[in-house]
Amino acid sequence: MKSLFAVVASMLIALPALAQVKPCEELKSEIETKIKNNGVNAFTLTIVGKDAAEDGKVVGTCDGGTNKIVYKRGVVDAPVVDAPRATTGEAKTQPK
Repeated sequence: MKSLFAVVASMLIALPALAQVKPCEELKSEIETKIKNNGVNAFTLTIVGKDAAEDGKVVGTCDGGTNKIVYKRGVVDAPVVDAPRATTGEAKTQPK
């Protein structure tokens, strides 16, 4: 009877640790909703590995602690990509 009680007690102790394992996309979505509800419009949330150097504030961990979610307030510039120019192959002349 004591051993049964010990097994049940140890399972109950371990249960909260198992409940904290959340997929990163799900947790990121929940955090994003909370931030938007607080009136912040310009921000980024990035999922990085647990050992990666972060440029911002860590606001959560996910996938059993293997990743973390990093918050950075403000608008982050998108990478500049040169757009292809439309060419027809014909030389155009300017009217005089």
